[in-house]
Amino acid sequence: MRKILTDGLVLAVTMLVCLVAAEGVTRLVDGLPLAATTLPAAYGGGLGQDTTSEHLDEIPRAASVKREWFFTEPPPLPNRHAVPEEWLALNRQMEERGPLASGFRPVDMFKAWNSAFVGDPCDRDFFADAPGQLYLFDPPDGDKLPPYRFLPDATTPAGLVTNQFGWRGPPVKFARSPNSVRIVFVGASTTAGPHQFIYSLPELVAHWLDLWSAAQRPDIRFEVMSAARESLNSTSIEAVVRQEVAPVRPDLVIYYEGGNQFRLDSVIRDMPEATAAPRLKAPEGLTAWLQDASRHSAIARRLQSLMGFEGLSEGGRELPKPDYAIDWPQGLDEKDPDLSYPELPVNLNTILSDFDRMRADLAPVGGELALSSFVWMVKDGMVLNPIRNKVLWENLNFNYFPYRYRDIERFAAFQNRVLAKYAAAHRLPFIDVAGRMPADPDLFADAVHDGWAGMRLKAWVVLQQLVPIIEQRLASGAWPKPLPEPPMGDVHPAFVKPPHKITFKCGTAKHGKGA
Repeated sequence: MRKILTDGLVLAVTMLVCLVAAEGVTRLVDGLPLAATTLPAAYGGGLGQDTTSEHLDEIPRAASVKREWFFTEPPPLPNRHAVPEEWLALNRQMEERGPLASGFRPVDMFKAWNSAFVGDPCDRDFFADAPGQLYLFDPPDGDKLPPYRFLPDATTPAGLVTNQFGWRGPPVKFARSPNSVRIVFVGASTTAGPHQFIYSLPELVAHWLDLWSAAQRPDIRFEVMSAARESLNSTSIEAVVRQEVAPVRPDLVIYYEGGNQFRLDSVIRDMPEATAAPRLKAPEGLTAWLQDASRHSAIARRLQSLMGFEGLSEGGRELPKPDYAIDWPQGLDEKDPDLSYPELPVNLNTILSDFDRMRADLAPVGGELALSSFVWMVKDGMVLNPIRNKVLWENLNFNYFPYRYRDIERFAAFQNRVLAKYAAAHRLPFIDVAGRMPADPDLFADAVHDGWAGMRLKAWVVLQQLVPIIEQRLASGAWPKPLPEPPMGDVHPAFVKPPHKITFKCGTAKHGKGA
């Protein structure tokens, strides 16, 4: 019996050593780091190659910024705390239910939804799929937008940490500090960042600005905040600016978004009937296991790709797409677009109108709006690594099917051209993120979302163009501004009333309001 146990132990150790060696060899072959790197499933769900150092010096650096700052980290968040046991149990319950057709996700349980937007939760499948409860806030002006806020002073099961406003990041004060420059980022998921990432893009920029201030202007205090949250379009972002951002009297509001209203169907003529390319599915249980394992193991990632013929079967090349024609708006100059043209592609008329409203929102408090170009990781003829860039390949070939790479690239460039021209027409600062961001697929989780290394580089790109704006404003005397009169007080008017929890049971009795 002892010999059997000994032989079994030797066999198990041998198999483990071989498996570890095979994992290491697979990582080397696939160009992945030897140490496992995990990305959240919604933002790639796989292993990413850290190519940060090789790209850092490709980004033009502002003269007063030191290269070594890039390798430093913000201090730990003082408002990060243990996740309540009730929330952990609720999160487990939601994850055990699996994906829902309505799209309601575990992360949606830990948001404060706009009560005017929700109405009766049983009237909409999305909210009816919540497990009998929701957190709600009452909008100060009855507006249905924005549809939600993050819960204030929270640490969620996904890792999101919020301050007293429900904004991602460290605690902030409503009243401005003396000799301060206040900068607020707005946008959607590409600005807010994955909840699982320990820091977001605005938090990295804030940290590096603190280092710049200590080196260049120790008399100036930077107050950098982020009111961004996933899934918002420009109209919801305008509501955030009006209700939440303008009252904090920012000097600069930086807008970065360009994916949630990017629709090509309005300019496609006679789109042929087509469905996405067939995908061979593995057995259900094995699919779930591989999906989870592929977030950590290169071997599991290869097995998942092989079983689905996804990316691997095409060698990482673009899938064949049906033939269709672009119905370019008559009389619209693609290279020098007329901003007043009534039918601009990809919802740009709506977006520009929302910019007009944001500028009007900020004017009474002396705030400036800054625009940014938006990054899409897509190039005509692009060939992706079918293992390492599997999720990016799927995103472009399935989520954006039947649109060709070249057309997505073309309209992304047109969108950025319009944003740049609007900024120039209204004398707004313009941060050309797309023009400076290294075009490396390994920096991206999908076509618009970054991996961790990509997000750090994008924040660095923003910093290099933000610092000259700051230097010009400081030199002209425009910043820092004197403190407002009368003083601002201590309480943000949009957050006076905290969110409340409601409970409900659809299909039977009316839901009841809880504490």
